[in-house]
Amino acid sequence: MARSSLPLPLAPGSAESSPADLARLFHALSDPTRVEILERLRNGERCVCELTDVLDASQSRLSFHLKTLREAGFVIDRKEGRWVYYTLIPEAVTTLAESLAALTTPGGARRKTWWACCE
Repeated sequence: MARSSLPLPLAPGSAESSPADLARLFHALSDPTRVEILERLRNGERCVCELTDVLDASQSRLSFHLKTLREAGFVIDRKEGRWVYYTLIPEAVTTLAESLAALTTPGGARRKTWWACCE
C-alpha cells in the first residue's frame, strides 16, 4: 500500500505559486544525492535496497533524503513486506518546470503585482 505523500505545493498545470512553495521544491533538489535519486527513479519504481546499492549510501542517509523528497511531493512510497519501493511523481517535476517558466515570462500575473509602481 502506497503511503500518501504530502500534497504537491503547486497544483499540476498551475504556474502560480508562492515563493515559499518554490523554495520548498528547490530545497528538496539542493542536494546532489537527492537529484541522483530522482534520476534513478525516472525509469520507474525502485526498491530502497537497489537505491542503497547504486548510490553507495547507508540506509539511514538514504532514508533521510527520500523523506525530504517525499515531503516535497516528488516521490511516493509503498511497503511490500520488509521492503519499501519508491516512485517518482512526474507531475511534480512538470509543475516545477512550469513554475520556472512563469518566473521568466515577461508580463505574467506576478509582474503586475511586484512592479505595479512602475506602470
